Amino acid sequence: MMDFESKIVSSVCKVFADGSNLKEMKETKLTGLRGETLSFQIAYRWNGQRKNYGTIEVSSPIKEKVRIRMVDLVPCEYPCHPERDKGYLAVTPGLYPDRLSELPGPGFPLIAGQWRCLWIDLALDDDIKAGEYPVTLKLQSEGRPLCDAQITCAVIDAALPKLPIPFTEWFHSDCLAEYYQVDVFSDKYWKIVKEFVTAAVTHKCNMLLTPIFTPPLDTEVGKERLTVQLVDVTVLSSGPEGTQYEFGFSNLRKWVRMALECGVEYFEFSHLFSQWGAKAAPKIMADKDGIRQRIFGWETDASGREYREFLHQFLPALKKELDLLGIADKAYFHISDEPHMDHLDSYRKAWETVAGELKDYKLIDALSDYDFYQKGLVQNPVCAIDELNPFLEKRPEHLWVYYCTSQCIDVPNHFIVLPGYRTRILGVLLYKYQLNGFLHWGYNFYHSELSHYQINPYQCTDAAGAFPSGDPFLVYPGPDGKPENSIRQVLLAEAMSDYCALTALENLIGREKVLEFINEEPVTFREFPQDETYLLKLRQKVNKAIAENGIG
Repeated sequence: MMDFESKIVSSVCKVFADGSNLKEMKETKLTGLRGETLSFQIAYRWNGQRKNYGTIEVSSPIKEKVRIRMVDLVPCEYPCHPERDKGYLAVTPGLYPDRLSELPGPGFPLIAGQWRCLWIDLALDDDIKAGEYPVTLKLQSEGRPLCDAQITCAVIDAALPKLPIPFTEWFHSDCLAEYYQVDVFSDKYWKIVKEFVTAAVTHKCNMLLTPIFTPPLDTEVGKERLTVQLVDVTVLSSGPEGTQYEFGFSNLRKWVRMALECGVEYFEFSHLFSQWGAKAAPKIMADKDGIRQRIFGWETDASGREYREFLHQFLPALKKELDLLGIADKAYFHISDEPHMDHLDSYRKAWETVAGELKDYKLIDALSDYDFYQKGLVQNPVCAIDELNPFLEKRPEHLWVYYCTSQCIDVPNHFIVLPGYRTRILGVLLYKYQLNGFLHWGYNFYHSELSHYQINPYQCTDAAGAFPSGDPFLVYPGPDGKPENSIRQVLLAEAMSDYCALTALENLIGREKVLEFINEEPVTFREFPQDETYLLKLRQKVNKAIAENGIG
């Protein structure tokens, strides 16, 4: 129709309403391995005078594996920091594509004069047979044809291996309880938490932040967040010789069993000391004298005798429980998030408090000063991706990476207005540099900065102007307690699928040959191809090599 335009674009392309950034896919054959989800978009523009609706019909031998959603525009009042590189798609406030929502009842909207996108997923489950499958999408409006979009889905006779490293997006269950207005540990709470954990695992997250105590994260000094503490604490007695405690683990057991059912492989436990310096204890609630009350918090000296004695009773009890749950070998502990050099003494004291009890466990913390590792204070440093060089030069045995609001110049990240390739390139980089894990702080942080107050994530995507839009969360809290995905969450899943495919190919032809594929163009954390073509072609070559060398 003359009043309708359409183009097939990749999942890496972010199409703005004015059509900027639109790049049509030249190759309309998508290849993937069993167990992988392939995604693409139909970008369309309605040139009619009034709003209308369209319908879409799928014709394909794999029709039941096709899912269609809308790409919705979301508000970005603070899209990026003033200090930035030239690679952002936008730098001014506006409405930009991010949220993936189910098609509304009347059909997909045709909005006069605007480009919009349909998001198409092809779920290649483990049972699908190898081969090529045509997929035709017929778009109509009021019985009139708009366009036929056609692609070919080629399934390789190989299974995508599972992700071989931990990948965590910090899970904030207090934000879910607040948004949906449910009581913590109520039946509705557990149902909602499971929905959000399932969505995370489906998109390659395999590690879950587990709030043994309310996580001391992004909280203003002196303030507190909603209690989501999984461990019950009872003060049995208190006297000159110290305080005796009893611990209950029923909610922790329920959390772990739920997570395992969802497919979680690794558990990281909430930080044992306050953020940015380990100077205080986290908020800990207990039953004391028949009253539920806070016994530790900002007023508690982290290195004081009282908290040390508490930890020396708690950690042995927790370790015994982890053994009973069968997850001791998949358990990770945190001391304090993002300590800096002026926190070295307080961090050292915190580490000395727990080092003996946790000597057989993995300790990880997000930090960027090499001295913390060099002085033996953290076994598994999680380094900011823009501060990696000292860690790569004298590499620890285990090295993770993370990014957040500060990693905003030249390096990968998943802000809404960054090009999609700057999110997806992460998988290739994790593989190339043989990094042992990836961490990000915001799976579903629906608060302002420092948790001053709750925000509506459908109206605010930047923690009330504190962080570039998209940094605080990857999923939107949809109706009925179910998350709505974002483009960025899918791109991260594709990044991890790239990592898995590279690993599969390495097992067939060796690492050096795989690196030759990657290094056809310069690829580092600060220098990588500035378009989507590199990633799409790399996966095509990797998939072809897997098919030629055979993997079952």
